[in-house]
Amino acid sequence: AAPPPSARGEPATPPPPQPLQYSLLLQHLVGDKRQPRVWDPAALGGIPCPPKSEEQKMVERVMESCPFKAALACVGGFVLGGAFGIFTAGIDTNVGFDPKDPYRTPTAKEVLKDMGQRGISYAKNFAIVGAMFSCTECVVESYRGKSDWKNSVISGCITGGAIGFRAGLKAGVIGCGGFAAFSAAVDYYLR
Repeated sequence: AAPPPSARGEPATPPPPQPLQYSLLLQHLVGDKRQPRVWDPAALGGIPCPPKSEEQKMVERVMESCPFKAALACVGGFVLGGAFGIFTAGIDTNVGFDPKDPYRTPTAKEVLKDMGQRGISYAKNFAIVGAMFSCTECVVESYRGKSDWKNSVISGCITGGAIGFRAGLKAGVIGCGGFAAFSAAVDYYLR
C-alpha cells in the first residue's frame, strides 16, 4: 500500500467541488436547515433603546387595561356623539318647531336649546355604546389571548344584542347580527 500524498511530502489535492443543487439551496434558505436570526435593530443601525423604567411599565399597564380603554372610548363617544347631535340638529328643519303654532318662526334661543338637548342625548348614547363595545372587546381579547377580527365581531354581537334585547328577543338577535356585521366591516377596513 502506498502512503498518502501528504506523508510523501506532496501537496494534498482537494476533492473536486460538487455541483450546487437547487433543492439543497432551498433547504438552507426556506427549509429545515434554515438558521433563525435574532432581529436586533441596533445591529442594523437603528436607534438604541434604553430599558424601560418601572414608571414607564406601570403607565403601559394602565393604558392597556380594560377600564382605561372603556373610559377612553366613553369620553371619545361622548365628544363624537355630541358633535353628531349638534350637526344633525343644525340641518334639521324641525328644530324649534312648535306643533301648536306651525307658522311661528322659532327664536335663536329655542333653536340653540333644542340643538343642545339633541347633542347631549346623542353624546350619552354614543358614550354608552362606545364604553360597552370597548370593554367587551378588551375582555374577549384577554380571554382569547389573540388580537384579530374575531374579537370585534364577538364583542359587536354582545353589545348589539344587549342594546337590542331591551326591545325583545327578536330585536336582540337583529342587533347582535347588525352590530357584528358593522364591526367586521370596520375592522376589515381598518386592518
